[in-house]
Amino acid sequence: MPGRQALRRLAAWLAAGLVSILIGLAVWFWLYPDQPGPVRTEAVVVEIPVGTGLLGIKNILAQAGVIKDDPRFVLLAKLMGTARRLKAGEYALAPGLSPRAVLQELAAGRTIPRAITLPEGANLYQAADIIKAGGWGSREVFLQMVADPEFISGLGLQAATLEGYLFPDTYFFEKGTGLRVIVTAMVRRMTQVLDEESAKGQGQDGPQLSATVTNGTGSKAIGPVLSRYQVLVLASIIEKETALASERPLVAKVFLNRLRLGMKLQADPTVTYGLAKFGAPLTRDDLETPTPYNTYTNQGLPVGPICNPGRTAIAAVLNPALDDYCYFVSQNDGSHYFSKTLNEHNQAVSRYRKKKAAAMESEGRSQEAGVR
Repeated sequence: MPGRQALRRLAAWLAAGLVSILIGLAVWFWLYPDQPGPVRTEAVVVEIPVGTGLLGIKNILAQAGVIKDDPRFVLLAKLMGTARRLKAGEYALAPGLSPRAVLQELAAGRTIPRAITLPEGANLYQAADIIKAGGWGSREVFLQMVADPEFISGLGLQAATLEGYLFPDTYFFEKGTGLRVIVTAMVRRMTQVLDEESAKGQGQDGPQLSATVTNGTGSKAIGPVLSRYQVLVLASIIEKETALASERPLVAKVFLNRLRLGMKLQADPTVTYGLAKFGAPLTRDDLETPTPYNTYTNQGLPVGPICNPGRTAIAAVLNPALDDYCYFVSQNDGSHYFSKTLNEHNQAVSRYRKKKAAAMESEGRSQEAGVR
């Protein structure tokens, strides 16, 4: 009998000890999920690589000081049902987030959006430099992609390259987003803008877009009928010819008039693009060098866009000015003088050359004075 009583007392003590341990473990875990994280003064940027397991995620977060290195984090993730739903990416995690809040952030995939800006008038080579500088991918891979017939066809386009089809804008993507996703978004945006601008007053006739103007009595055609691709080609030239938005409808009308009258466009930027002579002045020999883009030697539009035009250049093609100008020349101040006749244009060119020569002479005298 005494032996049995001793065993009973031992069992009772063991049971009580086990219950105490279980209660202690429960309290230990129960208080963990909502405990504030390590004290910091600012958010920490943490990158979770694709394919990282739960334990690896815990280690990354602990090393970054987002959470304490605690085995309860893994258990909490499993009990919350988020263990298999934590998303890779780059996160900006605020100071003092509890383990529960951290898991919720990762499960929701609230990653940092990073900006990529394609400026108006940038060509594919400049876009490739932007892609590389932003860490979005290889310059060479990008240039291969935008000239890949299969990829271009998959976007519903028929073109040799995507020059002209990337809409200049600021886009936001998660770090690690693939080039195909980025390029596709730019092309879709250009398609959207083309649709929006073609619907403003002039309408769309199947695959053709007519340059028209709307007045109180209706609409009338004021230029040749252009395909969507030709609209982009002409818009790209206008984009490079003038930076002044107010001048673009006038420049558009000049080129539309020249196309209608069978005159050569004679646009310097097309020569620059055909020779890939970016950033260098053109010579007379350059203007006479035949390329598929040279509008001094070739009639009509060049074979393709020479850059990626913005909205105002596209709108100018679809809704040009009413004036019957056929010529324009720089006024050496960023603006242009527009003429209707060749005689008037020649006079404007003469004035431009005199003004330019005077400016160069003045600059020379200034430099000499500076030397003295």
